[in-house]
This record gives sequence, C-alpha cells and structure tokens, in this order.
Amino acid sequence: MDKRKRVRRIFDSISYRYDFLNHLLSGGVDFYWRKKALKLSNINENTILLDVACGTGDFAIAAKKMGVKKIIGADLSLNMLKLFIRKSDWSKGNLVETVAEEIPFKDNSFTNITVAFGVRNFYDILEGFKSFHRILKVNGKATILEFRLPSNSIIKAFYLFYFKNVLPFIGNLISKDKEAYTYLPESVDEFDAKVDLKKVLLEAGFSKVIVKQATFGIVQIAIAEK
Repeated sequence: MDKRKRVRRIFDSISYRYDFLNHLLSGGVDFYWRKKALKLSNINENTILLDVACGTGDFAIAAKKMGVKKIIGADLSLNMLKLFIRKSDWSKGNLVETVAEEIPFKDNSFTNITVAFGVRNFYDILEGFKSFHRILKVNGKATILEFRLPSNSIIKAFYLFYFKNVLPFIGNLISKDKEAYTYLPESVDEFDAKVDLKKVLLEAGFSKVIVKQATFGIVQIAIAEK
C-alpha cells in the first residue's frame, strides 16, 4: 500500500476518536502549541488562510477565534472533514479533499498556510512545500507545527518510551486500530532522522525560514516566508 492510501486509511479509521485521543495523549498541550504557532504567524482579520492536513479543524478553529475570517481547510481524509463540519458550521463549503502536493488553487491565492502535525504524512514533502510556495502571495507565510525528537537525553528517553509504548497501547485500546498508533511514533522517528524543515523549505523557494521549539523540544514550529 502506498503512503497516500495508508495515511488515508488510518485517518479515516481513527477519525471518530481523533480529537479525544489528541487531547488525552498530549495532556491538552496541543491547544497551546497551535495558539503559539498562530501568534508567531501574526495572523489577523485580513489573513486569507489555507489549513492543510486540517483534520477535524482544531488549527483552523483556533485561527477563527483569533480573528481570521477567510479560512479554507484541506485534508485527504473525508471522514476527518465530515467531523470538521460537525464542529463548525462555517466550514461547510470551505473544505477540500486533497493532498498538499496537488493543492487545487491558483498561484498567489493565500496570505498564510498552516499545517499541524501533518507534514510527516506527505508522500513528497518537497513537492508539498513547492505547492505552498506557489499558492502563497508575496510575503505570505507557511507555518508548520510538527513533532521532533528532543535533544536532551533524559527527556528524549522518556519521550521515546511514551511514544513507543504508552501511546500505541492507549491508542489501540480506544481507537481499535493498532496500525494507527504504531504509525505515529514510526513516522516521527523517520521524519526526525531524514527531514530538516528549514533546509527543505528553503529548497522549495522560501526566502526566510525561522524554526522555534516548544515544550522541552518535543515540538518544532517553522515559519517560512515567500
């Protein structure tokens, strides 16, 4: 099974438990991460936002609460998009079933793009970022929130134990999809080993990239400007 089909199957399968597990397994800190990333992006009421790998909409909903009026969500999982609509009436008619590498929008359409914990699911990260660069307006920003392995050895050991033992156990228990919650730590490991966000964003054409860390270095926030 290719990566695109595998990711769609996993997220379609766990969609009905996705929000609950997200908040439970992160201890609710995921709300803080999204808010911090949006503040760093300087979004406002004039922002035209595309939330890629939007899932059930938490990033987009947070942006809406911070004053953004024009928001489109994009995800490859139809089940996740259906839940997004249930959570927010305004999203109906503003959601697109697509992947990052093939975004169906014209050049220079958005001032901002956001992605929370979705880049490691792209089947071609460079192509996804090139797609971002194409549809952003000049001076537009792509904000990426993604997991990483902490550099501190003690925190890293605890983190790896949690990700490889506790998370799959709880995830499987609640979602009944064993593959989904073994895929998550595997994908974080692979992403951390192979992908330098700043380097790939610059390769995709972005002129300026800053990367910040949060919560003992387990999360990174990259902001790339066109």
